[in-house]
Amino acid sequence: MTRVTVLPHAEICPQGATIEATPGMSICDAVLGAGINIEHACEKSCACTTCHVIVRTGFNSLTPAEEKEEDLLDKAWGLEPSSRLSCQAKVGEHELVIEIPKYTINMVSEVH
Repeated sequence: MTRVTVLPHAEICPQGATIEATPGMSICDAVLGAGINIEHACEKSCACTTCHVIVRTGFNSLTPAEEKEEDLLDKAWGLEPSSRLSCQAKVGEHELVIEIPKYTINMVSEVH
């Protein structure tokens, strides 16, 4: 099992959390399985950016991003060099620390 630390997010995970994930599973599945309701508007099909996370520790232990993910990441709010779509990034053997950005670009959930 791999330790995944989720840094505090005011709405999704106010206290932060430390969870255990099985190597090979997506970060999104690991976080959702622990009861942290990260957005995933496209149902984890790599068609949006709502599950965007910033990997603060352990970025190089993740599976490499494919071209489709990289193209979508260009549209993510708060993009950083260590950004990944959590539905695509597979947990490796090394500890991860992730940050869920304050905002997402999600037309469905925006209040007008």
